[in-house]
Amino acid sequence: MSTLHPPPDFDTRHSWRLLLETLEAISARHADAVFASSFGAEDMLLTHAIFESGVPIQVFTLDTGRLPAETVAMIDVVKQRYGVAIQVLKPDESAVQAHVAKHGEFGFYESVELRKACCAIRKVQPLRLALKGRSAWLTGQRREQSLTRADLADAEYDNVFGLQKYNPLAAWTDTEVWSMIRAMAIPYNPLHDKGYPSIGCEPCTRALRPGEDLRAGRWWWEQKLSKECGLHAGNLPGS
Repeated sequence: MSTLHPPPDFDTRHSWRLLLETLEAISARHADAVFASSFGAEDMLLTHAIFESGVPIQVFTLDTGRLPAETVAMIDVVKQRYGVAIQVLKPDESAVQAHVAKHGEFGFYESVELRKACCAIRKVQPLRLALKGRSAWLTGQRREQSLTRADLADAEYDNVFGLQKYNPLAAWTDTEVWSMIRAMAIPYNPLHDKGYPSIGCEPCTRALRPGEDLRAGRWWWEQKLSKECGLHAGNLPGS
């Protein structure tokens, strides 16, 4: 969890009101909008905003089968706090087993291609099914998170999945996110307190070292510009 103080010009009440207005506007334009949550800090902030305001945006999560126990536990944390059972989507088990049989349980360490193939089975395909036939989805992405997200738009057409995509926290900083979490007493993944600002599958995520950027702990064995799983493939150079 960030221990930095919020910038002096950050007004939590004003920012909260603007966020709710943004979510309400998205919902008004897209009655079928959904939010894909990975239970990271940004996603918990958006989850809190959606459930506390009652805006009709469905929240779901992708259980890849390789998530840390702390992340899986957040499913029950959300249910207890907000009284809502989040929809949990899982990958096709036969596809997972076939991939593991061919490449091994940790084949993703061998190449970017094998890592992306694993992500495609465990994350991208379930997401594609969840978004099929819908007109919009929301994410917790922010520009500050990594080089691949530096030019992230607040709203964009997602050519990968064929629908509108909204990033309500695109312009928010890390300190602003955590200032809002503290102000609203929003529950968050305890791994954040152990040096994990970005949390994915357990074998593919580590704590940060001093001076590293916010997503350096994801797929740490790869080059910075390859660090997307396919859910946000449009962030990558040349896409």
